[in-house]
Amino acid sequence: MAKVGIIQMTSGSDPDVNLKAIETEIKHLYKQQVAWAVVPENALVFGSKEDYVKIAEPLNNGPVQAQLAQLAKQYQMWLVVGSFPIKDGNQVKATCLVFSSCGSLYADYDKLHLFDVDVSDAHQHYRESETFSAGNRVVVAQTPFANLGLSICYDLRFPALFSQLRQQGAQVIVVPAAFTKPTGQAHWEVLLRARAIETQCWIVAAGQTGVHPCGRETWGHSMVVDPWGNIVASLSETAGHLIANIDTKLNEDIRSRMPVIQHTRFDGHLITK
Repeated sequence: MAKVGIIQMTSGSDPDVNLKAIETEIKHLYKQQVAWAVVPENALVFGSKEDYVKIAEPLNNGPVQAQLAQLAKQYQMWLVVGSFPIKDGNQVKATCLVFSSCGSLYADYDKLHLFDVDVSDAHQHYRESETFSAGNRVVVAQTPFANLGLSICYDLRFPALFSQLRQQGAQVIVVPAAFTKPTGQAHWEVLLRARAIETQCWIVAAGQTGVHPCGRETWGHSMVVDPWGNIVASLSETAGHLIANIDTKLNEDIRSRMPVIQHTRFDGHLITK
């Protein structure tokens, strides 16, 4: 059993301000012997295309990533950074970064599904593909406390990805996000609980919250959901943190009693006429 901490934020475009907010919360988590922590999507920069491009760094090479690695090492805590803009040639990707408690970059995942949608809020039109290029890998990181399946925000709406993460050995799936308020209010909780039930995995979901300096409004309500679909810890719409115990023995118990992965017939071999 390992303690996880979720840091819920209202990030802006200044990475220094956001880093200070992360460190303040990590200090609290450290005092409570948290083994690993998750921060939301866009934790270090939340703003315009120009803001993301300006701060973007090559993978595992740059001052912001170095500071994140140092935080993990200083507080002896694994750190899952929901997303950070990573340079890939002439492109930029929204990348989840996993730092070990030794301060090294342990795993990375590029967001697969880009949020190109219209929403009934003040922003109205979202076109992530105008800033980021999509990833092409499914990533499960084998850590000392659990096998972590990695996803980012809009990925939550695509159960096939979560099925792949389960098939590749995930016990816990992280969902760092910046859900808009309208979509979050309508779908956030039900989707998180559905993905937990379908995969029989723990879901650790860290959200952005509130009104951001760029004018966007996000839903918050970070939570931890167990493999049976129960919400074991949650926040409301205020920035802060939560702590929960993750016991992967619960996965084993539920999976042995209800072995859905062995029962599935949609494995690529079903023939239709």
